[in-house]
Parts: sequence; C-alpha cells; structure tokens
Amino acid sequence: MATSSDIRKGLCIRYNNDIYKIIEFLHVKPGKGPAFVRTKLKSVTTGKVIDNTFSAGHKIEDVRVETQKFQYLYNEGDMYHFMNTDDYSQIRLMKDILDTPELMKEGEIVTVLINTEDSAPLSVEMPAHVVLEVTSTEPGVKGNTATNATKPAIVETGAEINVPLFINEGDKIRIDTEKGQYQERMKE
Repeated sequence: MATSSDIRKGLCIRYNNDIYKIIEFLHVKPGKGPAFVRTKLKSVTTGKVIDNTFSAGHKIEDVRVETQKFQYLYNEGDMYHFMNTDDYSQIRLMKDILDTPELMKEGEIVTVLINTEDSAPLSVEMPAHVVLEVTSTEPGVKGNTATNATKPAIVETGAEINVPLFINEGDKIRIDTEKGQYQERMKE
C-alpha cells in the first residue's frame, strides 16, 4: 500500500475495480485546509481518462509492474503488434492503451509496462522524442513571421504536427511524444 505522497507520473494504481495509470498530478497545499493531490488517471483497460482528487495521506493500492523493451511491428485496425527484443515473443495490444500511436513508426523500440501478478501488458511508453520525416506541407509564406508562425505538416506515420514555416517536405524533425509537438529540425 502506498499513500498519496507516493503519487508520481507513470505509477499504476488499482482504483474503482480497475487499473489506472497516473498521467498528470499536482500536489496542492492551500493556505487553509488540508493538502491534497489532484490527478489525471487513464484506465489501462478502456483508455478513458478521469480526474480525481486524493486527500493527503490517502491510502492507494499500487500495482507492481516490470518494464520490458518491445519493438513495434505493425498494426491491423485497432490492434498493434509488438515483439519482445529479448525472447522474440509477440504480443497484440489495443490502440486504447497506447499513449501516442500516431507517432509510432515501424521498428520503434518502446517500453511496455507489465503487471507482475498476471503478466498482462498494462501500458506502452514511447521514447521521450521521435524523429520523423515530413511527407507533405504547404510552402511557407515569406514575410508572415511577425510572431512564431506555424503551419500544419503531415509526417511519415500520418500524424499532423504544427511546424515552423521554414520546414519543407523531406525534412526530418524531432517530435516530443508527450505533447505531440515539434522540437527541432534534424541535420542530415
């Protein structure tokens, strides 16, 4: 058993007869009244995101997990196929438990959280950033740079990302997987 002070991003807990992964949290200590922790929880079975507030010292049941490296192979509709890089066994996961499936390129190495009690995969964690090639974007208009002007671009996985005006088709860009935002243009 853990308490609300042990809450951190990525922690898996048992709550309301389901297993949830903490995707955001904020410890709040108001000037008046007791402290509490405001959280955003994502169900690992349905993918539904809920907001919840735990009071200070509240007991939570954490789920023991282990991490393993898997390589993304391909997807069939909502089913995504992964291969364990150690023993080459394959697993299939629903799209709902993936954080950002639209940024996953075939061959990408990801971390899969596995429940130690029943060996069921709980969640897939992407690397902090990925490098993808821009497949289509409109040309930037010169003189339209009074502020940080951006334009939409489609990357090789099919995701749409807002990029600066100087990015062209064929450029490789680094994308932050947590926010799904452009970080920088990669040099060849």
